[in-house]
Amino acid sequence: MEDCVFCKIVRKEIPKEFRYEDDAIVAFDDIRPQADIHVLFTPRKHIDAFESLKDDKILASVRTGMQKVVRETKLVGRGYKILVFAGGAQIIDHLHFHLIGPIGLRV
Repeated sequence: MEDCVFCKIVRKEIPKEFRYEDDAIVAFDDIRPQADIHVLFTPRKHIDAFESLKDDKILASVRTGMQKVVRETKLVGRGYKILVFAGGAQIIDHLHFHLIGPIGLRV
């Protein structure tokens, strides 16, 4: 989608360092973090809602990417949340997943 901020990040029109990327998704730090670790995982392809998601590879990539970031940021055993923003519940109309942690503890 032309005006979508996440699509512009995927196309590298907006510079962003990726914490994880593969052929299905990219992951990068949230611009307004709610915790020490707050990473967004979004499909490379513009998908506006979870119910529009047809490609199981995207969910597999999100799982792989999140597990890698959880290990790399030492969130294992420290508590974290995984949230899905889609279908009108998000500010940016592009399916994305939040990894937020540690929960209840600022390091």
